[in-house]
Amino acid sequence: MRYPAPAKLNLFLHVVGRRADGYHLIQSAMRLIDLADELTIAVRDDGLVVRAGEVAGVAEADDLAIRAARLLRTAAGVQRGATIGIDKRIPMGGGLGGGSSDAATVLLVLNRLWALDWSRDRLIALGATLGADVPFFIGGGDAFVEGIGERVTPIVLDDAFYAVVHPGVSVPTAVVFGAAELTRDGEVLKISDFSKSGFAAAGHAPHARSSEFLAPRAAPMFRNHLEAVATLRFEPVREALDWLSHGPNGAWRGGRGPARMSGSGACVFREFDSRETAAECLAHLPGTWAGWSVGSLATHPLVAGRGETA
Repeated sequence: MRYPAPAKLNLFLHVVGRRADGYHLIQSAMRLIDLADELTIAVRDDGLVVRAGEVAGVAEADDLAIRAARLLRTAAGVQRGATIGIDKRIPMGGGLGGGSSDAATVLLVLNRLWALDWSRDRLIALGATLGADVPFFIGGGDAFVEGIGERVTPIVLDDAFYAVVHPGVSVPTAVVFGAAELTRDGEVLKISDFSKSGFAAAGHAPHARSSEFLAPRAAPMFRNHLEAVATLRFEPVREALDWLSHGPNGAWRGGRGPARMSGSGACVFREFDSRETAAECLAHLPGTWAGWSVGSLATHPLVAGRGETA
């Protein structure tokens, strides 16, 4: 069977502290998009967890998907294994969470295939030991993420469309988070701050339009603290932000607000009023860059149902 591992966007990302063990404390509004890796997962009876094929630049022992399966096998005390294949479509080092999403998909799928019946909270706690973004993907939808990524509070975001641009450079997360000039004392926000910013409530979860986080007037409260470091150290990221925000002629039809970097980079994104206007913008991409016209996903396909394709 084939299973999706969708990418994510950080509508904002604040670094609000650093623990004694070196882990950074963050706050972020995160959402799923319909750009996705595709995994094949087959159960083995010999207890081995192996990767089918190669992933360029990633050794099997370092692959988060493989590590996730081996960690779950040990934590659950099962004797079964798995063969895992990964069709990479999300760029590595792009700030879209591809490796973490692969790991989350493995945990969600093997929880069922190995008949473990672990709760979502238990999977999230295990996923947090693999990476800061893994709990969000296991959570399965729009979320306000805090701590080192382990605190995931659902929020509701209106559907939206984006142009996502990768400027042909890989940005190592450790380089950005390790930079001396990184702001690490951002103001700590509360969910209630969303309503103060004009966001309406929807049931028990705050409700907002994606563009509210991205509008110029929201910049003083909602921004990506990692962007200043990445653009200083990786010139293509700055160039992509400028290109997507302004266009060669000063504007893109259908664009909303300025472009923003996702995660620690290198990908940048901008909201558009339709998938078509996002695609029109991307038709003018410089030749060395890659781009995708994407839509939001309200719910992870594996959380909504089995999420399998023939």
